[in-house]
Amino acid sequence: MAADSPSTLAPEPVDTMINWDLAARTAARVGRSGPEVSTAEAQQIVGELRQAAITAHPHVQSVTGLHATPGEGVLVVDRPGWAKANIAAFRALLAPVMKDLQEKNEERGKPLPGTRQSAIGARVTGAEIGALLGVLSSRVLGQYDAFAQPGRLLLIAPTIVAVERDLEVVPEDFRLWVCLHEETHRVQFTASDWLTEHLLSEVRGLIGELMLEPGQVTDRLTQALRGLPDVIRGEGEGRSVLDAVQTPEQRRRLARITAVMSLLEGHADVIMDDVGPQVVPTVATIRQRFTRRRAGRGAVDQILRRLLGLDAKARQYADGAKFVRGVVDQVGMDGFNAVWTSPNTLPQPEEINDANAWVRRVHG
Repeated sequence: MAADSPSTLAPEPVDTMINWDLAARTAARVGRSGPEVSTAEAQQIVGELRQAAITAHPHVQSVTGLHATPGEGVLVVDRPGWAKANIAAFRALLAPVMKDLQEKNEERGKPLPGTRQSAIGARVTGAEIGALLGVLSSRVLGQYDAFAQPGRLLLIAPTIVAVERDLEVVPEDFRLWVCLHEETHRVQFTASDWLTEHLLSEVRGLIGELMLEPGQVTDRLTQALRGLPDVIRGEGEGRSVLDAVQTPEQRRRLARITAVMSLLEGHADVIMDDVGPQVVPTVATIRQRFTRRRAGRGAVDQILRRLLGLDAKARQYADGAKFVRGVVDQVGMDGFNAVWTSPNTLPQPEEINDANAWVRRVHG
C-alpha cells in the first residue's frame, strides 16, 4: 500500500482548532499600515533600524556583563509581518499542547467536534487572535522572538515611526533607545541557553491546564463577567476577567511566569536607561515623553487594559526594574547575574517585591 501523500494526511489538531490564515488577514485589516512614507524614506528607516540593532549590542553586553554573540536575525517588519511572525510562534507553542489534549480526550472517550462545528470554532478563534494581534501591532515597537528557531529580533518600523513622530523626539535617538531594550532581551535568552525551554514548559503547562476542562473554564468566565462593572471601574483590587477563569494552582503557575516576565522586562528597562545617557543624547526627553504617553491612554484603551489585566502587568514590570536595582545595589551586576544560572535562581513571585529575600536565598 502506498504511503499517504501530505495532502491526505490528517491535519494537526492545532490547525483544526484555529484558522491561522484568517488570523493573519484579520490582523492585517485591524492593524492598518501605519504612517505614510516614500519608498526612499522606507529604505532609509529600515537601514537605520538594522544599524541601531547592531550598535546596541556591544553597549548592552558591556553593561549587563552577559556574553552573547551579536545577533544576525534582525528583521525589520511591517505590522502584518509582525502579526504573521507571532502567529507562527503561537502555532509552534500550541501544537504539542493541542495534540496532547486530543489524545487525552480520545482516552476518556470524549467525542471530538464534528467537521462543521470545528471549522466554525476555528474561524471564530482565528478572528479573535487576529484582532488582538492587529491592535497590538500598532502599539508594540519591537520584540525578541525567543521561540523562533533560531531566535530573532523583530522591529516594527511603522509603529516606531508613528510613536517617534507622536512624541516629537529625535528619530535616530529613539530608534537606538528601542533597540537597546530589545537587544537586552536577545542577550538574556542567548546567554542563558535553558531559559527558552523553561518558559516554553511553563506556558504550555498553563495552557494545557486551562484547556483540559473547557466546561469549567466557561463556568468561571460566566462568574467573572458578572463582576465586569467592578473591573471597569477599577475596583476589585486589580483583578481582571482572566483571573477568574483560573484555579488556585493555575494562578500560582501564572505568578511564576509573570515573575520571570517582570524580571526580563525590568532588566531590559534598567539596562536601556543605564546605557542610554552614554549613547543616546536625548534619552531624558525620550523617557519622559514615552512615560507620559503610556500613562495618557484614552478611556476605551484603559478599559481594555483593565479587562485583560494589562495595568497589573505594567505595575509588575515596574516591580521588575525595582528588583533588579535592589539586587545590583547589594551584590553588584555580577552578583545579580546569578539569576541567569538555572530555573532555581529565577526570582519567586514574592521575591519580585523583595530583592533582599532573593539575595538571602541565592547568595546566602
